[in-house]
Amino acid sequence: MIPSEVFDDVRAADGEFLGLDAYQAEFEEVYRDAAEVVWKLERAQHFHEPAVPSWRAADAGDWALAVELIEEMRTPLTAMYRERAPFRRLRVVELPLTPYLQWEAQIFAVRVAAGEEIRVLAAAAVAPLETRAPLPELVVFGPGLLYEVRYDEIGAAVGARRVTDPGVVSPCLSALVSLYGEGEDLLPFFEREVAPLPPPPGLSEKPAQIGP
Repeated sequence: MIPSEVFDDVRAADGEFLGLDAYQAEFEEVYRDAAEVVWKLERAQHFHEPAVPSWRAADAGDWALAVELIEEMRTPLTAMYRERAPFRRLRVVELPLTPYLQWEAQIFAVRVAAGEEIRVLAAAAVAPLETRAPLPELVVFGPGLLYEVRYDEIGAAVGARRVTDPGVVSPCLSALVSLYGEGEDLLPFFEREVAPLPPPPGLSEKPAQIGP
């Protein structure tokens, strides 16, 4: 049983906020040197990512180009994962899938082929942990460092809070590992829930409210 306050403690913890550029630079440095498994938790069902060419193509309704651009990511991702610590991502999903998640799942399929370890978990499974707020968006580098990634009202990343208190990070990591163990591997989920879907008309939408 995961204590319900684990993720509330993360939100309440002292941490240093890094703007997006600073966070991305620090993430790259830490990930490059990481020796332990890196964990990522994604909860929101929509993000705004105009810096990604495939996102822009899908948002404009050009699904074929969006998928083609995703495929071009395969080779560099494979090279990166070959050299880095294992990366395990848990993606919380709600059905029916949002257009964003349908697009993101295409990237996930390529990431899995390249070496990332991705599982999905139904939102109902985390509902007991969301009595106060939806789960945060997290990247965890071992028991002493995590980043709580922050987004604006349209789902665009604005930076992240760095939290280094082991009393907060370690229980959060244990909870994330436990949730990951409950998840379904990405590829069976993809074949069942994503592959049969028609292309979405676009990706820009107001994020649906989640949690209480």
